[in-house]
Formats: sequence, structure tokens, C-alpha cells
Amino acid sequence: MASKDLFDRAKTVMPSGYTRNMIVQQPHPIYAASAHGCRLVDVEGVSRIDWTNNFASLIHGHAKPEVVQAIAAQASRLVSATMPERGEIGLAELLVERIPGVHLVRFMNSGTEANAIAIKAARAYSGRSKVAKLEGGYHGQYDLLEASYMPTPAGWGDAAAPTPMAHNVGTPRSLLDELVLLPLNDIENTRAILKRHAKNLAAVIIDPSGMSLGTGVYAQRDFLEALRESTQRLGIVLIFDEVWSLRRGYHGNQGHLGIVPDLTTMGKMIGGGLPIGAVGGSAEVMSVFSTSDGGPAVKHSGTFTANPLSMAAGYTAMRLMTREAFGELQVHGERLKLGLERALFDAGLVGHVLNQGSMTNLIFTPSMPANYREYFAQQTPEVVSKGRRAQALMSAEGLHVLRNMFIGSTAMTVGDIDETIQSVTRALRRLARGEG
Repeated sequence: MASKDLFDRAKTVMPSGYTRNMIVQQPHPIYAASAHGCRLVDVEGVSRIDWTNNFASLIHGHAKPEVVQAIAAQASRLVSATMPERGEIGLAELLVERIPGVHLVRFMNSGTEANAIAIKAARAYSGRSKVAKLEGGYHGQYDLLEASYMPTPAGWGDAAAPTPMAHNVGTPRSLLDELVLLPLNDIENTRAILKRHAKNLAAVIIDPSGMSLGTGVYAQRDFLEALRESTQRLGIVLIFDEVWSLRRGYHGNQGHLGIVPDLTTMGKMIGGGLPIGAVGGSAEVMSVFSTSDGGPAVKHSGTFTANPLSMAAGYTAMRLMTREAFGELQVHGERLKLGLERALFDAGLVGHVLNQGSMTNLIFTPSMPANYREYFAQQTPEVVSKGRRAQALMSAEGLHVLRNMFIGSTAMTVGDIDETIQSVTRALRRLARGEG
């Protein structure tokens, strides 16, 4: 098998053969060969509908002609330089026009970097050092924000005031001391924690769509409204991590909710498939980057920051994301949701389907968890096994799905949605029979 042979080579030059932990598979990963539209072809020649879209970064699927042409044209003119290039202005203008909380923008190279820089900005603006996040929330691979991403009962403490836990071996205790954890969707205890730490708390960061994609744990609207009110009253910078959730609509998730943060972090889809990150916010908070009156409070740069290729691809991809395009993704998402719910029912399986625009989750928990601890409590061996087997069975049925997340693209048609529903139906029937 070609994938096995490639993996055997990879193991000689990369730790365990991987350079991305999120794609680890047993006995080995399937290697990609090519892709076009919503179809991804592996090195064995098997074609699958791509429902991962490189973790939501490919809003138009693969090889969108306009994006490919923009990259090629830009590459023929200028790949990178230490001078600014006009493309960064165009993409910044587009983001400022669309995202309610974004008045000024800084670019970087990933969502992780965007969140780390946003924390620097909040600290400089507020003069405080501590940062709050939601227990179980994912914000990239910056040690401070990665803490308590997947905590366990062994050290997570009181549910009303969770204890920060390192996600990686070697994380300094001094760093964890700078982190404050909040219990998602618990307004009373969150308000109490914010009040208790207010004099030292620079920022609260949250993905307004929920805890982290794939868990099915969503942030309730009244919780987000309470968080906005409390942070504003206490002088704490509210950061919306919209690296994923910008897909929610034309004005991002904050536009959909009508809740405006002080800073917004972005990535994935705004790069047209190329590496990108961005921080945007009010002119007042973003003034920490200003060089107009001497040295900036936050010194931010980067060799590939605002590189012309990502700017060209991102601007083209985002310009194509019209209100109509977002509306079609919503319609497709609702069609998929209904079809997956029917598939669960037909197979006689316990589970739930959750949808936010182009992002849909299939989970096998008995009930809908409201926070990380409820989610964790329902991750029994049976539930975990079902999730893993379902993913393998869907792959065998011609779907590329990771963590049972369905992340759509504009390349998909109604026919692709219906083919997906049929494939999932067959996979879940096999799962119910104990296969996989």
C-alpha cells in the first residue's frame, strides 16, 4: 500500500512519522495525492468527499479557479519582501467592512499566533497580566491558552472555580498562575470569578460558537451577553476567537449574535487556504501597536506576516464569500443536519446533530452537554468507541471526516449533501450492527 510505504519512510525522519498530532490514525494515516472542489483523492486512488477542508481553512474547497489564479498571478509578481504590498490593504479593508468589532487589523501567520498577539495587546492596553478562558476551550497551541483544553478530574478542582491544568508536559507552573478558568454557561459563578480577579485580569478569550468544535458544547447567548456586560463593566478586554466561527456568517459569529468584542482573532478561511492569522479590534485597543508617537507598546512583526501570497488568496476567497454564498452554506448545513438526524434514527443509535452554518457536529452522547465537565462525563468507553468506529466506517463509505465534524465548502452541491447523507446512513447502520 502506498500510504503504508510513505508512513514507513516518515517514521525515519519525523517523531512517530507525524508532524501534525491531530491527524494521527491507526495503523497509519492515509496520504493525500490531489484534490479538486469537494473531492480529495488519496495515494491509493480513492476519492472521498472532503468534510474537513483542512480544519475549516478551505471555505471554497480545493483548487477554486479564482483563488488559484490569484496565487499564480501574485507569485509571478512578488512572493515575499520586507516592503509592505498593496494586497494587505485590500484584505484589511474587507475585514474592517464586514466584522463589527474590527476597526483596525494586524496580520500574522496562524490562529495560534493571532491569539498570542491578542493577549499581548490586552495586557499592554489594560496594564494587567492575567488571562481568563473557558474550561475546555481551544485557542491554539500557546501554552497559556492551551492549558485546561482537555483537563481530567485528577486535577481540575471545583466546578464553580476550576483549577488550571497544563496540557503539555513541562508547562511552567508560573505560567498557569497567570490563567483564570471560567465555567461555560454558568453566569453566576463566571461573574463571581471575574469580580474576584478583576484588578489583575487583562482579558477573557472565548470562541463565541462554543468550547471547541467537535464536542457539541455551545456557548449560550445569555452567557455571552453576560460576559460582554461583565467585562465591559470591569475594564477587562473581551476577545472573540473567531478563527473557526467566522464561518458563521457574512459578519462573523459576532454579527450573527449582535455581541461586539474588544478584539477579534481570525485565521483559517481568511487566507484562502494559505497560512494566515489576524487580530482586529477597536482603534483604542489596537493603538498598542501604533508607532505614530514613538515605539509601540506591543512590538509585533514576522518574516511572513502579511505575505503577498496569503493576502492575494485570502482577499479573493473572502470577496467570493458574499451574503448569498453564506446563505447557501446555511441551507446546505440545515439539509445535512436533517439528513444526519434521520440516519441516526434509522440506525437506532443514540446521538445528536448540531449545526452552525457550514459547521455540523455528529455526537454520540446520551444528552446535550452544556459545559466541558458534562461532555467529559459522557465520554464513556462505549461513546468513544462509537465515535472512532463511525469515523472509520464513513471513510470506507467515501467521506473524509475527522472527529465526526462536517465542515462544508461552497464547492459542495445539493447532490454532494445527499450523497453524504446516504453514505452516513450506510455507515451508521453498519455501526449499529457492531461493524468497524
